[in-house]
Amino acid sequence: MLSSSSRLLRVLSLLQTRSHWAGTELAERLEVHPRTLRRDIDRLRQLGYPIHASSGVAGGYAFRAGQSLPPLLLDDEEALAVAIALQVAASGTVSGVEESSLRALVKLEQVMPTRLRRRTGALRSAIVPLQRGGPTIDAGVLALLAVACRDQLQVGFHYRDMRGQSSVRTVEPQGLVHTGSRWYLVAWDPARDDWRTFRIDRVEGAPSTGAHFTPRAAPAGDLRAYVSGTLAGVQHGDEARVVLHRPREAMARTIPASAATLEAIDDTRCLMRCGAGQLDSLDSLAYWLMAMDVDFDVLEPPALHERLRAAGERLARNLARAGR
Repeated sequence: MLSSSSRLLRVLSLLQTRSHWAGTELAERLEVHPRTLRRDIDRLRQLGYPIHASSGVAGGYAFRAGQSLPPLLLDDEEALAVAIALQVAASGTVSGVEESSLRALVKLEQVMPTRLRRRTGALRSAIVPLQRGGPTIDAGVLALLAVACRDQLQVGFHYRDMRGQSSVRTVEPQGLVHTGSRWYLVAWDPARDDWRTFRIDRVEGAPSTGAHFTPRAAPAGDLRAYVSGTLAGVQHGDEARVVLHRPREAMARTIPASAATLEAIDDTRCLMRCGAGQLDSLDSLAYWLMAMDVDFDVLEPPALHERLRAAGERLARNLARAGR
């Protein structure tokens, strides 16, 4: 039999693993009488844990939101994952959480057993974040947009596009996507009757929430795939299609999803699709293709053939001069 204090910790740990426990099942797991379990639940409530009890056939116990944040019990892998996340957050792209992340990390390490403290110490010394190259976003804006997505609330905000022009948008938010360097909001724009992707660092001021809306199916079936396709330029505008003579799995390690989409053709080739709507994009694409150590066949657009031919002729002239 567990001691009273050990049993309370065991009850708390089990309650955190499920959204709901049947009373009889939880008592059997703890090997105690249901009356003993009820007394333990009352003690946990006195300590500030918001545990909801329900009666009847489907009665049982569940955690609910309370007035304050009670202590949490984490296993070794969960504690290590939280420590890594806090370490990354302290030097990440969301502004306003750096100091609080470090405070939380210090508190977590103070209560960690020695075996975990050594592992987190090794991670801290090994993880060296690069200096931020992209824009940062406000943690409050990110949290408000996340709540609007979860609760299906319309959101309005001032938005500055890539040309620096500002507009007021009212959209139905679907979800948030992080690409590794930037955060994006995917939302249905009623004024344009289409899906749109917004860079959150271009949202000006504090967004405001409005009425509830009826949710829609996610575009392309997956928000991350939709954002990757939008960034690669294959959702709107002209498109370049190039056959790469290398398996898709191999090229996926070289070409990021934000630059192009890759589709397997067979075991030795894949199709690359990416945006080609502007003159500088075609020039960049031509030199990018030449820089990759892979044979390729351009399917479209014809203008890309011209860029590659001109680049090849220029390279041949330079080599000829170097030979002389």
